[in-house]
Formats: sequence, C-alpha cells, structure tokens
Amino acid sequence: MPDKTIHLIRHAQSEHNARALTAPDEDVLRHDPALRDAPLTPLGEAQARALAAEVEPLQAIELIVTSPLTRAIQTMLIAFAAHPAPRLVEALHREHLDSWCDVGRSPRALAAAFPSLRFDHLNDPWWHVAPGHADGFMREDVETLDQRIAAFRVWLAARPERHIAVIGHSGFLRRLTGTPFANGQRIVVTLDTEATIRLRPAAAP
Repeated sequence: MPDKTIHLIRHAQSEHNARALTAPDEDVLRHDPALRDAPLTPLGEAQARALAAEVEPLQAIELIVTSPLTRAIQTMLIAFAAHPAPRLVEALHREHLDSWCDVGRSPRALAAAFPSLRFDHLNDPWWHVAPGHADGFMREDVETLDQRIAAFRVWLAARPERHIAVIGHSGFLRRLTGTPFANGQRIVVTLDTEATIRLRPAAAP
C-alpha cells in the first residue's frame, strides 16, 4: 500500500502568540486564564487567508482534520473555505497543554460558536485534565503527550483517505516531526503502513 501524504499545518497567530512577542516573561501568560482557548488575532486571520491561496490548488486532499482549539478551527475555516474536502474535528492532536491558551471549551460551547462543524463525538472535557481540575490549567506530562502522538499516528494510518490536511499546534507538531512550525506554516510528510512519519522535501506539492 502506498504511503499517505499528510499536510501538517500550524494554526495562524493567536492572541497568546501575539502577546508572547512582547511579554518579558511568557510564563506569566501561561498562567493567565483570560487567554483560555485563545482565538486568532487580525494578523492571524490574514495569515489564514494567505494560506488559502497556498492550499487551494491541493485538490487531492480528501479530508481536513482540525484540533478542537479555537485558533485551529478558525485557521481551518478561513484557509479551507473554498476547498471541497470534508472537515473533521479530532482531539488527539490538540496542543500539549502547557498554558491556559491550551485549555479548551466544551463541545456544546464549540458547537454554538461553530455550527457548521460537529463536536458531539468529543469527550467533555476533551483536553488534558486531572481529577478535580477539569476546568483548570493542569500541565500535561511528556509521557502522556508521547502516547497521544503515537495514537494520532495510528489514527491517521487507519483512515481510508490517502491525502489528509491536519491543522494543529506547534508543540504537538514539533514533537511529532522534530521540526519547528511557524504560524500558518504547512509542512508535507508521508505516513507509511507502520504509522511512521517522514518529512518530504520542502518543494513537495
């Protein structure tokens, strides 16, 4: 069976990203509950529109998968607005929870905010939690993250589609590929039948 082509895309600039550019200590931002599930900035929206021109020719994409965090959903809705592939929300590739911006919202709240998408298959909560901390900021340990990454690779390998776009997050994607991602950046990888990820050349379509 041929390898799959996976287009990994980091979400565009979020409010947390913007504030981190000038914050003297980003750790203060990580503990700011006002940044919970941070949305895109106006610059982030512009980055997503620029991404739309990049992905428009990629008509081979058969499925678009987004994390349930708002910044990823917004990036997907803008960048793939004209693309015919179906959309799917999947929590396995949510961001490594290391900040309040990585704490999500309930499926009901997301369904109200994004009525064109389905969220009823998600757990509530679907982000990393610990007993008694379902609504708080509880850092996710690296071992748990690595288990999630392995599960996501297996999930992708089991999908019937051969060309998939994934809209996700810098921490998760870097751990998955060993490569840093800028806001709105697309990196193409292949996934073999053993669920092994391999980077494709930068010029790969």
